Amino acid sequence: MNTEQTSLVLDNISVSYGLVPVVHGVSLRVRKGQVVTIIGANGAGKSTLMKTISGLLHPTQGQIRLFEQDIQGMDPDQIVPRGLSLVPEGRRLFGPMTVRENLEMGAYCRRDPAGIERDLERALGFFPDLRAKLSVPAGSLSGGQQQMVAVARAMMSAPRIMLLDEPTIGLAPAVVDVIAQVISDIRDSGVDVLLVEQNAEMALEVADYGYVLEQGRIVIEAPARELASDPEVQRAYLGI
Repeated sequence: MNTEQTSLVLDNISVSYGLVPVVHGVSLRVRKGQVVTIIGANGAGKSTLMKTISGLLHPTQGQIRLFEQDIQGMDPDQIVPRGLSLVPEGRRLFGPMTVRENLEMGAYCRRDPAGIERDLERALGFFPDLRAKLSVPAGSLSGGQQQMVAVARAMMSAPRIMLLDEPTIGLAPAVVDVIAQVISDIRDSGVDVLLVEQNAEMALEVADYGYVLEQGRIVIEAPARELASDPEVQRAYLGI
């Protein structure tokens, strides 16, 4: 695959849990300046793919290139400094720690205090409601506020591309709208986004390009607007 003007390229990636294959020969790309989404039913392999890109799992075949560098086989602590951050499904916050401490954990691989403080202010600019919560234990926040912390924490590593795994699951519609707007704002700030979502309607509204994953395989790919108007996608994922 041509890597010109891409931040992330997956080429024929397969992943297994032990002897059980889960992802089969997936190829995709995230171009610079884009939000790219992967939609699909629960169990399609979306989260497995995100864990593989971020180094939590290693592929059994294929190649992953991040900003034109091979990263397959690397662990997360090697990948994050190269400009990739993950917002995991379920948020995975440190509940007893304060919001500020959680955000500072996102910058664990950095050694530039002034830059970290600058990016803390930038993250709070995306989520101003968190400013009054900085000294509050993260586990005491609402689900929507916890998701804001998770996204802001990922921003603290100064990423060039952000992976978001089911960021709106279980959230109220008003909070979903906030997260959707922030995803667009993150892209507009110069950070590319790979978004995994079961909420296909939201995902296709915010994305520039999309892939449909079924049983571990990409079955359709197209610009997001085209996917949103595809009769099969509408029937299977949009309830139309």
